[in-house]
Amino acid sequence: MKWIGNRQSDNVEDRRGMSGGGKAIAGGGAIAIVFFLIKAFFPQAAPFVDTIQQQQQQQTTQSSGEPVELTAEQKEAGDFAKTIFAYTEDTWGQIFKENGAQYEEPKLVLFSDAVETACGNATSASGPFYCPGDHKVYFDLEFMKELKTRFGAEGGDFATAYVIAHEVGHHIQTLLGTSTKMRQLQEGKTEAEANKLSVCLELQADFYAGVWAKYNKDYLEAGDIEEAISAANAVGDDAIQSKMQGHVNQETFTHGSSEQRIYWFKKGFQTGDIKQGDTFAQAGFSL
Repeated sequence: MKWIGNRQSDNVEDRRGMSGGGKAIAGGGAIAIVFFLIKAFFPQAAPFVDTIQQQQQQQTTQSSGEPVELTAEQKEAGDFAKTIFAYTEDTWGQIFKENGAQYEEPKLVLFSDAVETACGNATSASGPFYCPGDHKVYFDLEFMKELKTRFGAEGGDFATAYVIAHEVGHHIQTLLGTSTKMRQLQEGKTEAEANKLSVCLELQADFYAGVWAKYNKDYLEAGDIEEAISAANAVGDDAIQSKMQGHVNQETFTHGSSEQRIYWFKKGFQTGDIKQGDTFAQAGFSL
């Protein structure tokens, strides 16, 4: 994706190299991804995993020292993320204005290993996430390496852009009240029904990422959309479950299948129209 020399967002907090004075937990991102997947697909093990994560975070905090200088590669990755975040600001500012509203810009927090948020303390095991409590997107960029090496995504800079755009999509849902309505609708539902609603929310964020890509088509380079599709395919619930547990259970899906995630991203990219992204209605729900 074309980005060098373009505006970087001022709404970015770069906390990398600060957690544990740069002394990463043994296993780093690999362990983080495993913990994240265990909690997602084996919820009965979540308390045990949380205990381990808390212990690791304490160890990281106790070993804190002077901030570690980032490598040239890490600096470039951060500059890229800041530029992509600026692209999201410009795009959603334009879309909101077109619809008679004003866009409230979120913040991006780049971190390593562990981070404090308004939604509680978190580690890299959470994967990239959005916290509605402080309107911030949290991203350990090492996640992208794991996505490629462990889960078969093609990699490339646009895979990172897709993930950032997806998380900003959750910010859009917060601003529009979609997230609150979804949680209210989950109340009293069976776990399977609640999971279906969660899937709808995630697929809509994929759709918004596609809309964002459409608005930024002039910055795209050959292979960029394929990189996003590869990433979406790698993080589909069925793909992850198949790799982690050898079988697929649709009732435990929380983010959608690979096919669904690709479909909604592509629909957003093809239409560029936020009104075409009612994933809830297609699943039979009315918010």
